[in-house]
Amino acid sequence: MSFTVAIVGRPNVGKSTLFNRIVGKRISIVDDKPGVTRDRIYAEVEWRGKKFTLVDTGGIEPESNDVMTTQVRRQVEFAIESANLILFLMDSKEGLLPTDREVALLLRKSGKPIIPVINKVDDYSLKSELYEFYTLGLDEPIFISALHGSNVGDLLDRIVEFIGESDEPEYDESVIKVAVVGRPNVGKSSLVNAILGEERVIVSDIPGTTRDAIDTPFEYEGQKMVLIDTAGMRRKSRIKESIEFYSNLRAIQAVERADIVLVVLDATQQISEQDKKIAGIAHESGRGIIIVVNKWDLVEKDDKTIYRYTENIRKELTFIQYAPIVFVSAKTRKRVNKILELIRFVMDQYTFRIEKETLNEILEDATAMVAPPTIKGRKLKIYSAVQTGVKPPTIVLTVNDTELLHFSYVRYLENKIRERFGLEGTPVVIKGRNK
Repeated sequence: MSFTVAIVGRPNVGKSTLFNRIVGKRISIVDDKPGVTRDRIYAEVEWRGKKFTLVDTGGIEPESNDVMTTQVRRQVEFAIESANLILFLMDSKEGLLPTDREVALLLRKSGKPIIPVINKVDDYSLKSELYEFYTLGLDEPIFISALHGSNVGDLLDRIVEFIGESDEPEYDESVIKVAVVGRPNVGKSSLVNAILGEERVIVSDIPGTTRDAIDTPFEYEGQKMVLIDTAGMRRKSRIKESIEFYSNLRAIQAVERADIVLVVLDATQQISEQDKKIAGIAHESGRGIIIVVNKWDLVEKDDKTIYRYTENIRKELTFIQYAPIVFVSAKTRKRVNKILELIRFVMDQYTFRIEKETLNEILEDATAMVAPPTIKGRKLKIYSAVQTGVKPPTIVLTVNDTELLHFSYVRYLENKIRERFGLEGTPVVIKGRNK
């Protein structure tokens, strides 16, 4: 599971500025977390060969600076629960405020490691004037300027000192890892129980466990699999944003470890923005996807109900048109076995390889039917194609200029490849490289 670092602090101390600074182009590898990039609250970062997930807990708005409101407390609690390490950000210009002390008290009780980070420090010769921050009784503070980037490298060095070897279970390459994701109350736990309750499923005696997900290894018709269940939340909250924040983070962490993702929807409810975000996480991470519509037993049906539901899902989740849809009832276990069959099928597609000769034959036919685009008087020329990887199938086109490889033409080529091979349930990645 990804090591998670949360930035916590009251408003206007520079949390988002620090987040943007760390995930900026100066860091060696940056991969914005998919599906939630509009919110800018999750990012995958690599520093000195170690990766971690950075979480910006922006949006904490206390009613005043001297009272720790219920909302602040809940937001901080969610951050604490989801994180391995806390960056406690404070403002050197405003000094140590009562709200900072309240947050510090809460953080100390958590037992989680904390790095006190004092932001907006422009003159390091005045460190002695910032002595009050030492009175919090936390570890040695680090003084930075997120705006100008000073000492941020030192902060990153401090962060990676906390990242040890991964303690998550390791599985053989032949094991299919399946993450079950979806917003709260769509029936993830019931679905997991229904899958494991299938007659032909043999569940291992000793399931592995991780901090925020339960791994259950099992076998289906000779195929070893493991279910990564993110269902349930340890705390309930009336604050909708906090629930979504935490469940999205759990989805990200589960998807990172999976081959195939079951995106679970509730048949009795409209597809929500959070459903779209969670599906986007799976898509942008390049995982195989199966859309599971649960609670199908609660829907009144006629001979066109499935058609209408399918059309609506395709309309709302346009970016995963390739994902198969299965309608099930975890409660009655109807069609649950179909999920297991689809997992094996999608895994075959996810690891599918295309011979170079066949790929170039498809490419030749496709370019003959629809000529490559001309942009500003320059025409795209595609010389060859080769598949360079699987999980998902990844194809590299050798071209005269990658700038001319427009996404719409890439989509056209992808569709032509899908027409030939199907590749249902898996993304297809097409990249260009200059000759």
